[in-house]
Amino acid sequence: MKRNKLALSLAGLLLAPVYGATFAQTAPATSPQDQQSTTQQTAPASGNAKQLQTITVTGSALPRVDTETPSPVTVITAQDIARSGFTTVSDVVRAVSADNSGTIPPSFTAGFAVGSAGVALRGLTVNSTLVLIDGKRAASYPLVDDGIRSFVDLQSLPLAAVERIEVLKDGASSIYGSDAIAGVVNIILKSSYQGVEGSADVGDSQHGGGFTKKATLLAGLGDLDTDHYNAYFSAEWEQDQAIPLSDRSYPFNSSNFTGIGGPDLRNGNPNNTNGSTVGSVAPAGTTPGGLATGGFQPLGPCTDGTQLETVPGTGPNTGTYCAQDQANKFGYAQQYTNRGGLYGRYTFKFNDTTKAYASLSYYESKLIANGQPSQIQSSVPNNTDTIELPPGNPSNPYPGQYALINYAFGDIPTFTSTDNHNIRGVLDLQGTWGEWNYEASVVGNHNSLDYTNAGLISYEGLLTAIANGSYNFVDPSSNSQAVRNLVAPTYRVTDTSDMDVFDFTVNRELFDLPGGTSGFAGGVQFRHENQSEQPLNPGGIYQGLGSTFITGNRNVSGIYGEFDAPLLESLEADVSGRFDHYPNIGNDFSPKAGLKWKPFDWLALRGTYSKGFRAPQFGESAGSYSAGFVNGSVEAQGAPPAYLAAHGYDNYVTVPYALEEGNSGNPNLKPEKSQSFTFGVVVQPTSWLNASLDYYNIRKSNVIVPADPGVALLNYYNTGTVLPGYTMVFDTPDPLHPTAPARPVFVGADYINGNWLKTTGLDLDLQAHFEFSNGIKYISEMQGTQIFQWKEDVAGEIQSYVGTQGPYNLSSGAGTPRTRGNWANTIEYGPLSVTATVYFTSKEYESAEDVTGTTACFDALGADGGPLASNCTMASFTYGNLVGSYKINDHITVTASVDNVTDRKPPIDPLNYAANLYNPTYDYAGIVGRFWNIGVKVKF
Repeated sequence: MKRNKLALSLAGLLLAPVYGATFAQTAPATSPQDQQSTTQQTAPASGNAKQLQTITVTGSALPRVDTETPSPVTVITAQDIARSGFTTVSDVVRAVSADNSGTIPPSFTAGFAVGSAGVALRGLTVNSTLVLIDGKRAASYPLVDDGIRSFVDLQSLPLAAVERIEVLKDGASSIYGSDAIAGVVNIILKSSYQGVEGSADVGDSQHGGGFTKKATLLAGLGDLDTDHYNAYFSAEWEQDQAIPLSDRSYPFNSSNFTGIGGPDLRNGNPNNTNGSTVGSVAPAGTTPGGLATGGFQPLGPCTDGTQLETVPGTGPNTGTYCAQDQANKFGYAQQYTNRGGLYGRYTFKFNDTTKAYASLSYYESKLIANGQPSQIQSSVPNNTDTIELPPGNPSNPYPGQYALINYAFGDIPTFTSTDNHNIRGVLDLQGTWGEWNYEASVVGNHNSLDYTNAGLISYEGLLTAIANGSYNFVDPSSNSQAVRNLVAPTYRVTDTSDMDVFDFTVNRELFDLPGGTSGFAGGVQFRHENQSEQPLNPGGIYQGLGSTFITGNRNVSGIYGEFDAPLLESLEADVSGRFDHYPNIGNDFSPKAGLKWKPFDWLALRGTYSKGFRAPQFGESAGSYSAGFVNGSVEAQGAPPAYLAAHGYDNYVTVPYALEEGNSGNPNLKPEKSQSFTFGVVVQPTSWLNASLDYYNIRKSNVIVPADPGVALLNYYNTGTVLPGYTMVFDTPDPLHPTAPARPVFVGADYINGNWLKTTGLDLDLQAHFEFSNGIKYISEMQGTQIFQWKEDVAGEIQSYVGTQGPYNLSSGAGTPRTRGNWANTIEYGPLSVTATVYFTSKEYESAEDVTGTTACFDALGADGGPLASNCTMASFTYGNLVGSYKINDHITVTASVDNVTDRKPPIDPLNYAANLYNPTYDYAGIVGRFWNIGVKVKF
């Protein structure tokens, strides 16, 4: 099989120990689906079989001698992972610079998909990036992102057995089918292992909290060539303790932002409907539903870390109260996690052309996310903002009168717990029949997630406890567990997901062309998908809790083919296509074509054009519903001056509150379609320097989106009417301006096929490596992504999100930074290896067109670009990690690392609702601060 000199010289471009365009040679891989390092038996046209060193790169179904395909692929080796210091698949994958808006960080525990982590290449959300294990599909996380998007949880994947991770940064529906619009992440596990190795690590934060323990074990025996078998297993476990915000510095450890020119948002102020654990009450007359006739007063001394404060005046919502800094007392930067798993694989080699393997894995990922005490006042699903204690209630100090109450249930712990059990089994047979190579595989993958939510207030239970006086608001510590269970019954449910797949693939060489021998690969796939997320908050039992319900199953079939043609020694063409059938949706055909041209030995040009699709997922189609909350003020939502003036610009319209946004499944949705193209250049001017630069352009149509709530909100604020197709629920009237129009507390509509979105940008990958005469080796690796465009057509209005906090209603509301990058520098000298890596995320303008409909500054704290965010901008964030290892002898290596070595704090982000004044998606290392880790590795 002929290949041009450039291809051979760049054969390791995608498989060297770097993040990005790399040029080192690696072990070969096998068939289209297995995609692991081994030797593939290839039968030439003459029929005389011979062993060729081949590799199957993610995005192609053809084994090939050169690994340089027309599509850009980033390869992260096990050595890269060790040098990075990362300990989870999530940390490794989400560090790729192409990961952007819609990515799910494990630190975001207030979303629907709590306890998970997901990757969103090109910022196209987690459901447009396909995650594979050994080239095979995996089951989705049982909980869906924002109640709509299914995705594979990176927290539930084993790291100890990983051989490498390939990230295809190009559309790949022509090979893999639905969901591969933005690209593919392929987690490739070791195909065999001999020996025993283990590791143990501990780590701690300099500022307190987050103590980490981790252990791994990998053991195997048997040589495939001499023993005809190999068997190995891996085990890993990691436990991370929580990090309280009280251990961090101001302003991230407080809800009182007056020290930086912002508002005081501590709980307890009766104007804000957020009480403290020391309640306050005000007399409200002799008939129910009345306004306060006097000022508020605490129910007892200001204990539990609260401070006595006063709202001057004589009208409603004045008086004294016990202010409580809820962020300092109850907030967390990191929640407790405990995860671990086992992976085992047995491979048997029947002869030189046939082998089979069976693998089985079990991985458990558990999270306990502590929350703030639940409030007695809530606007959804039942409005309790003006809830009262009746005359005669033991906690009511006003004889013969009703008492308005502002209170947080501090005696009832509030937490969410997820415990996901991931079981996956694979049977695989590979061989040669005549001139054909074949592979047949069966995958069974099941997720079972135990979900617990404790401390949420039952509306009916609360009314009962108030009516019979059984709950003591004055001395909550005296309440019985039975009363607490009445007021806040614990909610438990088990959610599941399944992915069962049969794959059959073939490949062979065809005929000679001027540049070499052409090749063909084809395959068929049948899979069964199932997802069952039990109703969250069924019947609106709990106050302040979003709602979701998803159920669905389907059988999907697909057939695909790929043809590779080396037209000249300097020119290679690759075409592929796939036909998929979905019940109730129909058929789809996804083609792709790519070219690679080498005009000079040191230069290669490459490009692709493809069409892709994403079938509606269970959370988007019929039989689903979801509703969640966005925190912001009426002013921040874009209400016009006339509306604000009608309320006298009071706290009702200027202080953040919880707006519920709901969406229902739509059985008439069409699949999303995409057209994309890439163009890139790969250069190797010297033996020690190589680089690639790739332009991408992706356009989606029929984008499945919730009907834009911002449009409905602006229409209401300006006209006082509700747009057709939307549903709105309104709050109780403003106590200070009861005749002014009430603010919305709920806006909802069906999911729809929107018009289109488009994103364009550049990927840069650079590697330099030197070996000096004194034995010192130096490796420098740089990776960066620059987004030029990320814009969307929303009801005929073009909204642009690049460099802003939009899309705000997506996942954790992290925004779309224009630039992300990292630069790793490694020095190796004998047994010593030290790697310093710098990570960079660019600034974001504090606007979100999907909420306000404008590019105006959108400050969720109502400061409108004041001192909380200089020039209405969240600053860029740069930090560095340092990782080192020293090999004492052939068996023992000690390791140490320092994350965020300069102890950089995160930039202030008042708009982000996923954390307290910082962006946990991109700036999480800043809130953790300097973190130390030491460990030891033993190998025999």
